[in-house]
Amino acid sequence: MENKLDRRDFISALSLAGVSLAMGMPHLATATAANAKPALLGGPKAHPGAFPSWPLFDQSEEKALLDVLRSKVWGRLGGKVVATFEKEYQQLLGAKHCLGVSSGTSALYTILGALEIGPGDEVIIPPYTFIATYNVVVLNYALPVFVDTDIESFQIDANKIENAVTPQTKVIMPVHVGGSPANLDKILEVGRRRNIPVVEDACQAHLAEWKGRKVGTYGLAGAFSFQASKNLNSAEGGAISTNDEQFARTCYSFHNQGQGGNATAYNPGSGTRATNLRLTEFQGALLLAQMARVAEQTKRRNENATYLSKLFSEIPGIKPAKLYDGTTSSAYHLYMFRFDKKQFGGLDRAQFLKALSAEGVPCSAGYGQMNKDAYVTGLAQNKHYLRIYGEKTMQQWLERNQCPQNDILSSEQGVWLTQNMLLGSKTDMEQIADAVQKIHKYSRELAKV
Repeated sequence: MENKLDRRDFISALSLAGVSLAMGMPHLATATAANAKPALLGGPKAHPGAFPSWPLFDQSEEKALLDVLRSKVWGRLGGKVVATFEKEYQQLLGAKHCLGVSSGTSALYTILGALEIGPGDEVIIPPYTFIATYNVVVLNYALPVFVDTDIESFQIDANKIENAVTPQTKVIMPVHVGGSPANLDKILEVGRRRNIPVVEDACQAHLAEWKGRKVGTYGLAGAFSFQASKNLNSAEGGAISTNDEQFARTCYSFHNQGQGGNATAYNPGSGTRATNLRLTEFQGALLLAQMARVAEQTKRRNENATYLSKLFSEIPGIKPAKLYDGTTSSAYHLYMFRFDKKQFGGLDRAQFLKALSAEGVPCSAGYGQMNKDAYVTGLAQNKHYLRIYGEKTMQQWLERNQCPQNDILSSEQGVWLTQNMLLGSKTDMEQIADAVQKIHKYSRELAKV
Protein backbone atom coordinates (compact mmCIF):
# COMPACT_ATOMS: atom_id res chain seq x y z
CA MET A 1 0.00 0.00 0.00
CA GLU A 2 1.34 3.43 -0.95
CA ASN A 3 2.16 5.58 2.08
CA LYS A 4 0.84 9.08 1.42
CA LEU A 5 1.33 12.02 3.74
CA ASP A 6 -0.85 15.08 3.15
CA ARG A 7 0.23 18.63 4.15
CA ARG A 8 -1.62 18.60 7.47
CA ASP A 9 -0.04 15.27 8.48
CA PHE A 10 3.36 16.54 7.35
CA ILE A 11 3.09 19.64 9.51
CA SER A 12 1.89 17.56 12.45
CA ALA A 13 4.84 15.20 12.09
CA LEU A 14 7.28 18.09 12.03
CA SER A 15 5.65 19.56 15.11
CA LEU A 16 6.07 16.31 17.01
CA ALA A 17 9.72 16.26 15.98
CA GLY A 18 10.22 19.77 17.34
CA VAL A 19 10.81 21.28 13.88
CA SER A 20 9.48 24.73 12.93
CA LEU A 21 8.86 26.06 9.41
CA ALA A 22 9.65 29.69 8.70
CA MET A 23 8.06 30.36 5.31
CA GLY A 24 5.81 33.14 6.52
CA MET A 25 3.91 30.75 8.83
CA PRO A 26 3.56 31.15 12.60
CA HIS A 27 5.83 28.73 14.42
CA LEU A 28 4.16 25.37 14.84
CA ALA A 29 4.72 25.18 18.56
CA THR A 30 2.35 28.12 18.96
CA ALA A 31 -0.26 26.49 16.76
CA THR A 32 -0.08 23.35 18.90
CA ALA A 33 0.05 25.24 22.21
CA ALA A 34 -3.02 27.25 21.28
CA ASN A 35 -5.04 24.07 21.64
CA ALA A 36 -3.59 23.20 25.05
CA LYS A 37 -5.06 24.39 28.32
CA PRO A 38 -3.13 26.79 30.55
CA ALA A 39 -1.17 25.22 33.40
CA LEU A 40 -3.57 26.76 35.94
CA LEU A 41 -6.38 24.85 34.27
CA GLY A 42 -4.53 21.54 34.30
CA GLY A 43 -2.60 21.81 31.03
CA PRO A 44 1.16 21.35 30.56
CA LYS A 45 3.55 24.23 31.15
CA ALA A 46 4.35 26.14 27.98
CA HIS A 47 7.94 26.54 29.22
CA PRO A 48 8.83 23.40 31.18
CA GLY A 49 12.57 24.01 31.19
CA ALA A 50 14.78 26.62 32.82
CA PHE A 51 15.97 29.98 31.56
CA PRO A 52 19.70 30.80 31.72
CA SER A 53 20.86 31.52 35.27
CA TRP A 54 22.64 34.71 36.23
CA PRO A 55 25.45 35.59 36.65
CA LEU A 56 27.42 33.71 34.00
CA PHE A 57 31.09 33.08 34.72
CA ASP A 58 33.99 30.74 34.06
CA GLN A 59 37.66 30.37 34.96
CA SER A 60 38.42 33.92 33.79
CA GLU A 61 36.54 35.43 36.75
CA GLU A 62 38.20 32.99 39.14
CA LYS A 63 41.67 33.86 37.85
CA ALA A 64 40.93 37.58 37.94
CA LEU A 65 39.89 37.46 41.60
CA LEU A 66 42.81 35.27 42.63
CA ASP A 67 45.27 37.56 40.85
CA VAL A 68 44.01 40.51 42.91
CA LEU A 69 44.01 38.44 46.09
CA ARG A 70 47.63 37.41 45.61
CA SER A 71 48.72 40.91 44.64
CA LYS A 72 47.90 42.10 48.17
CA VAL A 73 46.65 45.36 46.66
CA TRP A 74 42.88 45.14 47.08
CA GLY A 75 41.85 48.82 46.90
CA ARG A 76 42.13 51.14 43.93
CA LEU A 77 44.62 53.42 45.69
CA GLY A 78 47.97 52.02 44.65
CA GLY A 79 46.37 49.44 42.40
CA LYS A 80 46.12 49.14 38.63
CA VAL A 81 43.06 46.98 37.95
CA VAL A 82 40.36 49.64 38.45
CA ALA A 83 42.31 52.06 36.26
CA THR A 84 42.54 49.38 33.57
CA PHE A 85 38.81 48.76 33.78
CA GLU A 86 38.08 52.49 33.52
CA LYS A 87 40.19 52.74 30.38
CA GLU A 88 38.54 49.72 28.73
CA TYR A 89 35.00 50.73 29.68
CA GLN A 90 35.65 54.27 28.46
CA GLN A 91 36.74 52.85 25.10
CA LEU A 92 33.76 50.49 24.97
CA LEU A 93 31.39 53.41 25.52
CA GLY A 94 33.23 55.80 23.25
CA ALA A 95 33.51 58.31 26.10
CA LYS A 96 36.52 60.49 26.85
CA HIS A 97 36.56 59.75 30.58
CA CYS A 98 35.34 57.03 32.93
CA LEU A 99 35.43 56.75 36.71
CA GLY A 100 34.67 53.57 38.61
CA VAL A 101 32.66 54.00 41.81
CA SER A 102 31.09 51.75 44.44
CA SER A 103 27.56 51.54 42.96
CA GLY A 104 25.18 53.05 40.45
CA THR A 105 23.72 55.09 43.29
CA SER A 106 27.24 56.29 44.07
CA ALA A 107 27.68 57.29 40.43
CA LEU A 108 24.58 59.48 40.53
CA TYR A 109 25.45 60.84 43.97
CA THR A 110 28.97 61.73 42.82
CA ILE A 111 27.64 63.51 39.73
CA LEU A 112 25.18 65.58 41.75
CA GLY A 113 27.90 66.25 44.33
CA ALA A 114 30.28 67.46 41.63
CA LEU A 115 27.50 69.77 40.38
CA GLU A 116 27.05 71.07 43.95
CA ILE A 117 23.35 70.28 43.99
CA GLY A 118 21.85 71.23 47.32
CA PRO A 119 18.95 72.82 49.23
CA GLY A 120 16.74 74.99 47.05
CA ASP A 121 17.63 73.16 43.84
CA GLU A 122 15.26 71.05 41.77
CA VAL A 123 16.12 67.92 39.78
CA ILE A 124 13.74 66.54 37.14
CA ILE A 125 13.32 62.75 37.24
CA PRO A 126 10.79 60.15 36.05
CA PRO A 127 8.48 58.32 38.47
CA TYR A 128 9.02 55.01 36.64
CA THR A 129 12.46 54.12 37.93
CA PHE A 130 14.30 52.47 40.80
CA ILE A 131 14.17 54.42 44.06
CA ALA A 132 17.89 55.25 43.85
CA THR A 133 17.15 57.94 41.26
CA TYR A 134 15.01 59.69 43.86
CA ASN A 135 17.31 58.96 46.80
CA VAL A 136 20.36 60.71 45.36
CA VAL A 137 18.33 63.90 44.96
CA VAL A 138 16.96 63.96 48.50
CA LEU A 139 20.35 63.00 49.97
CA ASN A 140 21.41 66.44 48.73
CA TYR A 141 18.27 68.06 50.21
CA ALA A 142 17.16 69.10 46.72
CA LEU A 143 13.60 68.69 45.45
CA PRO A 144 12.91 65.79 43.06
CA VAL A 145 10.37 66.90 40.46
CA PHE A 146 8.53 64.06 38.73
CA VAL A 147 7.66 64.25 35.04
CA ASP A 148 5.04 61.76 33.85
CA THR A 149 5.77 58.61 31.86
CA ASP A 150 5.27 58.09 28.14
CA ILE A 151 3.06 55.05 28.58
CA GLU A 152 4.04 53.57 25.20
CA SER A 153 7.78 53.54 25.88
CA PHE A 154 7.84 53.29 29.72
CA GLN A 155 10.33 56.23 29.57
CA ILE A 156 10.05 59.79 30.85
CA ASP A 157 7.75 61.81 28.57
CA ALA A 158 10.23 64.22 27.01
CA ASN A 159 7.39 66.42 25.74
CA LYS A 160 6.38 67.21 29.33
CA ILE A 161 9.82 68.19 30.66
CA GLU A 162 9.66 71.81 29.52
CA ASN A 163 6.58 72.56 31.63
CA ALA A 164 8.31 71.18 34.73
CA VAL A 165 11.30 73.53 34.44
CA THR A 166 11.50 76.41 36.92
CA PRO A 167 14.28 78.89 37.78
CA GLN A 168 15.32 76.39 40.48
CA THR A 169 15.80 73.49 38.02
CA LYS A 170 19.50 72.59 38.07
CA VAL A 171 19.53 69.12 36.46
CA ILE A 172 17.40 67.08 34.07
CA MET A 173 17.98 63.41 34.89
CA PRO A 174 16.26 61.00 32.50
CA VAL A 175 16.52 57.25 33.10
CA HIS A 176 17.03 54.78 30.26
CA VAL A 177 14.53 52.42 31.87
CA GLY A 178 14.93 48.72 31.10
CA GLY A 179 18.03 49.50 29.05
CA SER A 180 16.19 51.31 26.25
CA PRO A 181 17.11 54.94 25.48
CA ALA A 182 14.82 57.74 26.53
CA ASN A 183 14.03 60.35 23.86
CA LEU A 184 17.49 61.92 23.99
CA ASP A 185 17.09 64.35 21.09
CA LYS A 186 14.14 66.07 22.72
CA ILE A 187 15.62 65.97 26.22
CA LEU A 188 18.99 67.38 25.16
CA GLU A 189 17.27 70.11 23.15
CA VAL A 190 15.39 71.28 26.27
CA GLY A 191 18.60 71.14 28.29
CA ARG A 192 20.55 73.21 25.76
CA ARG A 193 17.83 75.81 25.34
CA ARG A 194 17.30 76.23 29.09
CA ASN A 195 21.01 75.90 29.93
CA ILE A 196 20.38 72.94 32.25
CA PRO A 197 22.81 70.00 32.32
CA VAL A 198 21.42 66.59 31.38
CA VAL A 199 22.61 63.64 33.47
CA GLU A 200 21.81 60.23 31.99
CA ASP A 201 20.83 57.56 34.49
CA ALA A 202 22.07 54.67 32.36
CA CYS A 203 22.30 52.24 35.27
CA GLN A 204 20.30 49.64 33.31
CA ALA A 205 21.58 50.56 29.86
CA HIS A 206 25.05 49.10 29.28
CA LEU A 207 25.84 49.32 25.53
CA ALA A 208 22.43 50.72 24.58
CA GLU A 209 22.77 53.05 21.60
CA TRP A 210 21.09 56.21 20.40
CA LYS A 211 21.79 56.92 16.73
CA GLY A 212 24.78 54.59 16.77
CA ARG A 213 26.41 56.09 19.86
CA LYS A 214 26.34 54.61 23.37
CA VAL A 215 24.00 56.19 25.89
CA GLY A 216 25.78 57.82 28.79
CA THR A 217 27.90 59.84 26.36
CA TYR A 218 25.31 62.45 25.34
CA GLY A 219 24.67 64.47 28.48
CA LEU A 220 27.19 66.08 30.80
CA ALA A 221 27.62 62.66 32.42
CA GLY A 222 26.19 59.16 32.49
CA ALA A 223 25.80 56.80 35.44
CA PHE A 224 26.05 52.99 35.22
CA SER A 225 25.37 50.26 37.76
CA PHE A 226 27.13 46.90 38.09
CA GLN A 227 24.81 45.55 40.79
CA ALA A 228 24.18 41.79 40.79
CA SER A 229 21.17 41.81 38.45
CA LYS A 230 22.74 44.12 35.88
CA ASN A 231 23.94 43.11 32.40
CA LEU A 232 27.49 43.92 33.48
CA ASN A 233 27.90 42.58 37.00
CA SER A 234 30.36 42.78 39.89
CA ALA A 235 27.76 42.28 42.67
CA GLU A 236 28.02 45.99 43.51
CA GLY A 237 29.78 48.77 41.64
CA GLY A 238 29.20 51.60 39.23
CA ALA A 239 30.81 53.98 36.78
CA ILE A 240 30.56 57.57 35.58
CA SER A 241 31.13 58.49 31.95
CA THR A 242 31.74 62.04 30.71
CA ASN A 243 33.37 63.91 27.85
CA ASP A 244 34.20 66.89 30.07
CA GLU A 245 37.75 66.64 31.45
CA GLN A 246 37.28 69.16 34.25
CA PHE A 247 34.04 67.51 35.34
CA ALA A 248 35.80 64.13 35.38
CA ARG A 249 38.46 65.54 37.71
CA THR A 250 35.80 67.03 39.98
CA CYS A 251 34.00 63.68 40.17
CA TYR A 252 37.25 61.89 41.02
CA SER A 253 37.95 64.36 43.81
CA PHE A 254 34.42 64.04 45.21
CA HIS A 255 34.53 60.23 45.29
CA ASN A 256 38.00 60.25 46.91
CA GLN A 257 37.48 62.45 50.00
CA GLY A 258 38.15 65.63 48.04
CA GLN A 259 41.62 64.46 47.07
CA GLY A 260 43.07 63.88 43.62
CA GLY A 261 45.79 61.43 42.68
CA ASN A 262 46.10 57.77 43.52
CA ALA A 263 46.71 57.98 47.25
CA THR A 264 45.26 59.50 50.40
CA ALA A 265 46.80 62.39 52.28
CA TYR A 266 46.55 63.55 55.87
CA ASN A 267 45.50 67.04 54.83
CA PRO A 268 42.02 67.86 53.44
CA GLY A 269 41.65 68.05 49.68
CA SER A 270 39.96 70.58 47.44
CA GLY A 271 36.34 71.74 47.52
CA THR A 272 34.17 71.85 50.62
CA ARG A 273 32.62 68.37 50.80
CA ALA A 274 33.28 64.87 49.46
CA THR A 275 33.18 61.22 50.49
CA ASN A 276 34.64 57.77 49.78
CA LEU A 277 32.86 55.96 46.94
CA ARG A 278 35.80 54.09 45.45
CA LEU A 279 35.57 50.86 43.45
CA THR A 280 37.76 47.99 44.70
CA GLU A 281 40.34 46.06 42.70
CA PHE A 282 38.26 42.90 43.15
CA GLN A 283 35.27 44.55 41.51
CA GLY A 284 37.42 45.95 38.73
CA ALA A 285 38.81 42.48 38.04
CA LEU A 286 35.34 40.92 37.87
CA LEU A 287 34.17 43.63 35.51
CA LEU A 288 37.11 43.14 33.15
CA ALA A 289 36.28 39.44 32.94
CA GLN A 290 32.55 40.05 32.51
CA MET A 291 33.18 42.64 29.79
CA ALA A 292 34.57 39.93 27.51
CA ARG A 293 30.98 38.66 27.05
CA VAL A 294 28.84 41.78 27.28
CA ALA A 295 28.82 42.71 23.57
CA GLU A 296 27.77 39.24 22.43
CA GLN A 297 25.17 39.03 25.20
CA THR A 298 23.73 42.39 24.16
CA LYS A 299 23.46 41.18 20.58
CA ARG A 300 21.66 38.02 21.69
CA ARG A 301 19.20 39.94 23.86
CA ASN A 302 18.35 42.24 20.96
CA GLU A 303 17.80 39.33 18.59
CA ASN A 304 15.58 37.47 21.04
CA ALA A 305 13.66 40.61 22.00
CA THR A 306 13.00 41.41 18.35
CA TYR A 307 11.73 37.88 17.75
CA LEU A 308 9.57 37.90 20.87
CA SER A 309 8.04 41.24 19.87
CA LYS A 310 7.18 39.77 16.47
CA LEU A 311 5.44 36.82 18.15
CA PHE A 312 3.62 39.12 20.56
CA SER A 313 2.34 41.20 17.63
CA GLU A 314 0.04 38.28 16.82
CA ILE A 315 -1.59 38.35 20.29
CA PRO A 316 -4.31 40.97 20.95
CA GLY A 317 -3.77 42.98 24.12
CA ILE A 318 0.02 42.63 24.29
CA LYS A 319 2.08 45.70 23.35
CA PRO A 320 5.89 45.64 23.72
CA ALA A 321 7.45 48.86 25.00
CA LYS A 322 7.97 51.31 22.16
CA LEU A 323 11.55 52.05 21.08
CA TYR A 324 12.09 55.63 19.92
CA ASP A 325 13.28 56.18 16.36
CA GLY A 326 16.78 57.10 17.53
CA THR A 327 17.30 53.73 19.21
CA THR A 328 19.85 51.64 17.34
CA SER A 329 20.31 49.15 20.17
CA SER A 330 18.66 48.46 23.52
CA ALA A 331 20.48 46.85 26.41
CA TYR A 332 17.24 45.00 27.22
CA HIS A 333 17.99 44.78 30.92
CA LEU A 334 14.25 44.30 31.00
CA TYR A 335 11.81 43.20 28.35
CA MET A 336 8.78 45.37 29.11
CA PHE A 337 5.32 45.11 27.64
CA ARG A 338 1.81 46.37 28.33
CA PHE A 339 -1.10 44.10 29.13
CA ASP A 340 -4.63 45.19 28.18
CA LYS A 341 -7.20 43.35 30.27
CA LYS A 342 -9.99 44.37 27.87
CA GLN A 343 -8.41 42.07 25.29
CA PHE A 344 -8.14 39.28 27.86
CA GLY A 345 -11.79 38.84 28.76
CA GLY A 346 -11.54 40.96 31.89
CA LEU A 347 -8.59 39.03 33.33
CA ASP A 348 -6.70 41.53 35.46
CA ARG A 349 -2.94 41.94 35.52
CA ALA A 350 -2.42 40.10 38.80
CA GLN A 351 -4.29 37.10 37.41
CA PHE A 352 -2.33 37.33 34.16
CA LEU A 353 0.99 37.33 36.05
CA LYS A 354 -0.12 34.35 38.13
CA ALA A 355 -1.10 32.41 35.01
CA LEU A 356 2.10 33.32 33.17
CA SER A 357 4.27 32.28 36.12
CA ALA A 358 2.42 28.95 36.26
CA GLU A 359 3.48 28.38 32.64
CA GLY A 360 7.14 28.46 33.74
CA VAL A 361 7.67 32.07 32.65
CA PRO A 362 8.95 34.25 35.54
CA CYS A 363 7.46 37.75 35.37
CA SER A 364 6.62 40.77 37.49
CA ALA A 365 4.52 43.93 37.53
CA GLY A 366 7.60 46.16 37.64
CA TYR A 367 7.79 49.59 39.21
CA GLY A 368 4.91 51.18 41.09
CA GLN A 369 3.61 54.70 41.65
CA MET A 370 6.74 56.12 43.24
CA ASN A 371 5.38 59.65 43.39
CA LYS A 372 2.45 58.40 45.47
CA ASP A 373 4.34 56.01 47.72
CA ALA A 374 4.52 56.90 51.42
CA TYR A 375 8.32 56.74 51.22
CA VAL A 376 8.22 59.70 48.81
CA THR A 377 5.16 61.64 49.94
CA GLY A 378 6.51 61.54 53.50
CA LEU A 379 9.19 63.96 52.35
CA ALA A 380 6.58 66.71 52.66
CA GLN A 381 6.69 66.16 56.43
CA ASN A 382 10.44 65.71 56.74
CA LYS A 383 11.67 68.15 59.39
CA HIS A 384 14.71 69.19 57.39
CA TYR A 385 12.67 69.83 54.23
CA LEU A 386 10.10 71.80 56.21
CA ARG A 387 12.90 73.91 57.65
CA ILE A 388 14.45 74.50 54.20
CA TYR A 389 11.35 74.91 52.01
CA GLY A 390 8.42 75.54 54.37
CA GLU A 391 5.10 73.76 54.64
CA LYS A 392 3.45 75.66 51.77
CA THR A 393 6.18 74.79 49.26
CA MET A 394 6.19 71.14 50.27
CA GLN A 395 2.41 70.95 49.90
CA GLN A 396 2.72 72.51 46.44
CA TRP A 397 5.45 69.99 45.65
CA LEU A 398 3.02 67.14 46.36
CA GLU A 399 0.45 68.73 44.05
CA ARG A 400 3.01 69.20 41.26
CA ASN A 401 4.00 65.56 41.23
CA GLN A 402 0.89 64.09 39.62
CA CYS A 403 1.66 61.49 36.93
CA PRO A 404 -1.62 60.05 35.58
CA GLN A 405 -0.08 58.05 32.73
CA ASN A 406 2.39 56.44 35.08
CA ASP A 407 -0.50 55.56 37.40
CA ILE A 408 -2.13 53.55 34.62
CA LEU A 409 1.09 51.88 33.50
CA SER A 410 2.28 50.89 36.95
CA SER A 411 -1.04 49.84 38.45
CA GLU A 412 -2.70 48.11 35.49
CA GLN A 413 -0.55 47.46 32.45
CA GLY A 414 3.20 47.03 32.95
CA VAL A 415 4.79 43.56 32.78
CA TRP A 416 8.48 42.68 32.95
CA LEU A 417 10.68 39.80 31.88
CA THR A 418 14.29 39.90 33.07
CA GLN A 419 17.46 40.14 30.97
CA ASN A 420 18.70 36.59 31.63
CA MET A 421 15.56 35.22 29.97
CA LEU A 422 16.60 36.94 26.76
CA LEU A 423 19.87 34.99 26.80
CA GLY A 424 17.83 31.86 26.12
CA SER A 425 17.09 30.18 22.82
CA LYS A 426 14.65 30.99 20.03
CA THR A 427 12.54 28.12 21.38
CA ASP A 428 12.42 29.84 24.78
CA MET A 429 10.96 32.93 23.10
CA GLU A 430 8.40 30.81 21.27
CA GLN A 431 7.37 29.15 24.50
CA ILE A 432 6.91 32.53 26.20
CA ALA A 433 4.60 33.52 23.37
CA ASP A 434 2.85 30.13 23.61
CA ALA A 435 2.16 30.79 27.27
CA VAL A 436 0.61 34.19 26.59
CA GLN A 437 -1.39 32.79 23.69
CA LYS A 438 -2.87 30.09 25.91
CA ILE A 439 -3.75 32.61 28.59
CA HIS A 440 -5.42 34.82 26.00
CA LYS A 441 -7.51 31.94 24.64
CA TYR A 442 -8.65 30.79 28.08
CA SER A 443 -8.76 34.20 29.75
CA ARG A 444 -12.43 34.01 30.76
CA GLU A 445 -11.92 30.65 32.48
CA LEU A 446 -8.73 31.89 34.16
CA ALA A 447 -10.54 34.95 35.49
CA LYS A 448 -12.63 32.58 37.62
CA VAL A 449 -9.65 30.74 39.13
